[in-house]
Amino acid sequence: MEENLVLNPLFKPSSIAVIGASRTPGKVGHEVLRNIVNSGFKGQIYPINPNTSEIFGLKCYPNILDVDGNIDLCIVAVPAEIVPRIIEGIGEKKVKILSILSSGFKESGVEGAKREAAVMNVCKKHNIRVLGPNCLGIIDTNTPLNASFAPTLP
Repeated sequence: MEENLVLNPLFKPSSIAVIGASRTPGKVGHEVLRNIVNSGFKGQIYPINPNTSEIFGLKCYPNILDVDGNIDLCIVAVPAEIVPRIIEGIGEKKVKILSILSSGFKESGVEGAKREAAVMNVCKKHNIRVLGPNCLGIIDTNTPLNASFAPTLP
């Protein structure tokens, strides 16, 4: 039963942050944010992008630590090289579930494996559960939620 509660932010999130949200169609951060909005998700959506003020009518935040509310689920869609650095902020924000869409980790060789180990160490330090890296995202037709870069729901 306790395990179910730990995974509630994954299966029943009330708020989602998208780090790397983008205004540029075709970029992963744009596609995943568009899919979350279009899937009918009823919770709070926090796009994180320091270079724009709004995407899809949603206020953007320059940093996850600038978000006032709690965040249940964080989607990461930024280049692999900066993922380890941003995970610290995610931990400080007390986010418990993280989905890393970025590629360039152990599937890409020795440097990527070191990068992935660094990410996992920070996640362990902050007790963050991780999906990924290099994953499609999350699709739940019951919630409803499409927090992936897949163009349509199955």
